[in-house]
Amino acid sequence: MSSVHHRTAIVDGHEIFYREAGPADAPAIVLLHGYPTSSFMFRELIPLLAGDYHVIAPDHLGFGHSDAPPAGEFTYTFDALAALTSGLLEQLGLDHYALYVQDYGAPIGWRLALQHPERITAVVTQNGNGYEDGFVEPFWADVWAYGDNPGPETEPAVRAALSIDAIRRQYVHGVPDQSLVSPDTWEHDFALVSREGNDEVQLALFRDYRNNRPLYPLLHEFLRTSGVPVLAVWGRNDEIFGPAGARAFARDAKDAEVHLIDGGHFLLESHLDVVAGYMRGFLGRVLGAHGDQNSQVAQGT
Repeated sequence: MSSVHHRTAIVDGHEIFYREAGPADAPAIVLLHGYPTSSFMFRELIPLLAGDYHVIAPDHLGFGHSDAPPAGEFTYTFDALAALTSGLLEQLGLDHYALYVQDYGAPIGWRLALQHPERITAVVTQNGNGYEDGFVEPFWADVWAYGDNPGPETEPAVRAALSIDAIRRQYVHGVPDQSLVSPDTWEHDFALVSREGNDEVQLALFRDYRNNRPLYPLLHEFLRTSGVPVLAVWGRNDEIFGPAGARAFARDAKDAEVHLIDGGHFLLESHLDVVAGYMRGFLGRVLGAHGDQNSQVAQGT
């Protein structure tokens, strides 16, 4: 099994933590996490991919082990997080890579793809929305209201998402056998979200989320014109991003591969082997694997 390295890099004056594994000359895949977690969500997936792929999994600024400057000292937007991620990948010399996006990782990944479409070799979306279809309205109504009119009337509903009960629910809702999900997941996330000042970081991103939606038509055009291979492997019981969000990729991506799994938002916690199996099959077909001639072509070498 490949070793996983835990590294940091300074990007625009901020320390960004990332996990790295696999041969440096293998096809690259970048794993982008969602709220409220970090690259910790990929701790078990990375070794399953690293034998054949060069895997990079950063913590976004304000999350995990990356720096978390106060919201008064850094303007937290998805544009800003994407810029830092782009800067990290530039430092690492990654000029061709596949993306795995989940939750917040999706709007960050879409920005990378729109900035440098020629670099994206494949997309894996696991409950990472790119269409209006995917929003489950009972969850998102409070987020839209807060983004449209931040203030004392709308903030309490979204601030409740920072509680340990709400974070736990993200992990276990829609999971038929909840005993498969370790409490370490939500306790780890809650501890980091609860750091002094981090609530304001998360509220800033809740406010900014609505600014991801105007990017969707550009994303759809990218999918249509680039022909980039897409795998949507989705927890169909997710109460945040519903299965319609997975099916929608088939409208624009050529021959999109869509799998709806009997799980929830954090599918890796309950269906790791299923997701990894679909990923390895998909990546093997579209990128090849380390040492394959096909992988050299896919990477543009």
